[in-house]
Amino acid sequence: MTAQAQAPATSDTDNAQVLADVRNHIGHLTLNRPAGLNALTLQMVRSLRLQLEAWAIDPQIHAVVLRGAGPKGFCAGGDIRSLYDSYKSGATLHRDFFIEEYDLDQFIHHYRKPIVALMDGFTLGGGMGLAQGAELRVVTERSRLAMPEVGIGYFPDVGGSYFLSRIPGELGTYLGVTGVQVQAADALYCGLADWYVDSDQLGALDQGFDGIRWSEYPLKDLQGVLASLGTQTLVDPPLADLRPAIDHFFALPDVASMIEQLRSVTVGDSHEWALKTADLMETRSPLGMAVTLELLRRGRRLSLEECFRMELHLDQQWFDHGDLIEGVRALLIDKDKQPRWNPATVAGLKPQRVDQFFEGL
Repeated sequence: MTAQAQAPATSDTDNAQVLADVRNHIGHLTLNRPAGLNALTLQMVRSLRLQLEAWAIDPQIHAVVLRGAGPKGFCAGGDIRSLYDSYKSGATLHRDFFIEEYDLDQFIHHYRKPIVALMDGFTLGGGMGLAQGAELRVVTERSRLAMPEVGIGYFPDVGGSYFLSRIPGELGTYLGVTGVQVQAADALYCGLADWYVDSDQLGALDQGFDGIRWSEYPLKDLQGVLASLGTQTLVDPPLADLRPAIDHFFALPDVASMIEQLRSVTVGDSHEWALKTADLMETRSPLGMAVTLELLRRGRRLSLEECFRMELHLDQQWFDHGDLIEGVRALLIDKDKQPRWNPATVAGLKPQRVDQFFEGL
């Protein structure tokens, strides 16, 4: 769905949730809710879409840079509290938000000009949806990337069934089913980022962009600036050592088998990690993990557009039949951190419950 009836992003008010600026033929977009780690609202989604549409057809704009305000986060996902309130009040915000967010993310994947996503700080859920469609994805030592949805009783969306399922081996399955965070070295190793730049060099990066003498190849011009300040690899990514174990455990047919073997089977020197991973998975939504596993395995065979359609098909059922409302209650509303998942354990989950979400695709 194309965004409607919202003004484009603007830089002339401190109250704007998305700030826009143009320097040296680059459109700069800043997510401007630093107190909320720049979590996305529907207003922000619409502002981003309208501004990107305008710049796409503006011959004076050669590229776009997307960032978050403040040092703590690029974007920590969607403003899930507002979606919870919408559902509880019988409003439609929670449905409109996902339709328009997915539309924006897909638009970014097909954008006709290079986008640089500066994933400095927390880049979670909806933040990943914005960044993974960009041609140049930049991380710093402060970056924390994750699709953590299973921790609140949801599943990786915003294109996660596409970009996670295309990470080599079972690394994407591991990231999606557990919801763990990765830092810069692992983000580069997994192909979730393209460049590393120290956070104290971000000012110099802006200066470099401001000084570009544009050729007929804007992407190469941007890459030249990044190459002068950063690198595309970092030594000793932790997931490289764990790769044999991850590829073994997360290729198993179901979540119950994964947890059982993580506790009972030793692969290399990974046993301590395996036990911690099993403990973590037993705190996650059993339904969320099982649906995520099926989602990612289907996603390997689907196009980007088909992945977004599949995610929206699930999302339209999830508020009524999934674990999200309970997860948000436990973690954000009552804050008792004791979600009552349905079912409570992986052992209690019947395959038919998972299959029902995919019916009618």
